[in-house]
Amino acid sequence: MTASTKTKKTLLYNIVFIVFCGGMFLFLWNAPEESTAFIPHDDIHEKFFVMEKKVAEKFCEECHSIEGESPLPEDHPPKYRCLFCHKRK
Repeated sequence: MTASTKTKKTLLYNIVFIVFCGGMFLFLWNAPEESTAFIPHDDIHEKFFVMEKKVAEKFCEECHSIEGESPLPEDHPPKYRCLFCHKRK
């Protein structure tokens, strides 16, 4: 392999790397803003801020089931991983 061929190959790899990084940057730059609501920081939800996520999620259905005081809409995603999407402030 000659020095010229090695230089061309290195240049090609660098260009491919730069194009890939540029594409990733544009992809992330154009990502939608976060749209998931935070858990309200009120008296009702205060106790869940100090619990571990898995423990706190067990209590969500008490109020957010169909029979609860604040039922979730019909098109809501799976209801067993609340704190996967809804973050605590």
